[in-house]
Amino acid sequence: MTPPTGNAPIVPPVTTDAAHPAPEQDPRGPDAKHASRRGEKEPVNWLHEIRGLVLMLLGVLAFHTLIAKPFYIPSASMVPNLLVGDRLIVSKYPYGWSWVSASFHALPRDDWRIAPSTPEYGDIVIAVPPDRAEDYIKRVVALPGDTIAMVDGQIILNGEAVPQEQEPPVQLATENQNDCGGIPCNSAFEQYRVRLADGSEAFEPPTYRETLPNGASYQIIDHLDQPLDNFEAITVPDGHVFLMGDNRDHSADSRADARTLETPYGNGLGGPVPIANIGGRAEIVTFSLDGTASWNPLTWFTAMRGERAWTSLRPELRSEPQAEEARGQRD
Repeated sequence: MTPPTGNAPIVPPVTTDAAHPAPEQDPRGPDAKHASRRGEKEPVNWLHEIRGLVLMLLGVLAFHTLIAKPFYIPSASMVPNLLVGDRLIVSKYPYGWSWVSASFHALPRDDWRIAPSTPEYGDIVIAVPPDRAEDYIKRVVALPGDTIAMVDGQIILNGEAVPQEQEPPVQLATENQNDCGGIPCNSAFEQYRVRLADGSEAFEPPTYRETLPNGASYQIIDHLDQPLDNFEAITVPDGHVFLMGDNRDHSADSRADARTLETPYGNGLGGPVPIANIGGRAEIVTFSLDGTASWNPLTWFTAMRGERAWTSLRPELRSEPQAEEARGQRD
């Protein structure tokens, strides 16, 4: 074919002002791109990995400080309502936040509080003694401004005896007990060992039901006559609460001396506890393991106390008619 001749216009190539996109960059860097082409393993970005790990740990610490934290029961001071080996969730916000809210008690001891609130009668709380950074778990039995005394093991609150009614004894395990300071945790109840109808054995210590002014009702064990069964009336200062364990004869609580120069062997809370020293409220038992559990996770399945899982730790609230009806049934 002959090329066109004559005066036909020559059309120049069409151009545009649109910018050409830049070549796509690999966010992992040129080395990673070249390594991928060669089929080699990509290098680890250790800075990125460490940053992610730190952020995750900070998130966990923040959750444990502000929202909730798991706890383990190591002693028998709250039997029968908490058993050694119970794992539970403690909410951190019901009474506000203070120095004790931080994980590992990392903040210096002080009396400041953020969004403060006062515990209620019967709450099970985590408290820190005045002489050391340890966690105790006890029950609130007196509030700010209350006058509290104890006579023969019975609480006298604002001049009135707190109802304490005898109940059928609880049954505590004689076998597969956890260890408490080198001895079985329930060994203090040896004199109450009984044989049950099915041939098994259990401890059945004297059990009572205590009901506080707001109707909070719970079981306690009281089987000894001992010095902590009696003390003179004191007034709970503002911003403080008075705490006791439910296992009344085996609890280092507000009745017992704290460790000081004058009482070097004290291990209690030393009187009313500042609310700033209370780190949260016990809510629920998630699971519980008996004394057969070890570091081997395979033992946890056979050591599980299935009936303890998801047990609420909020006290039963009884109205006056309910309390009267319960007393009538026992009579």
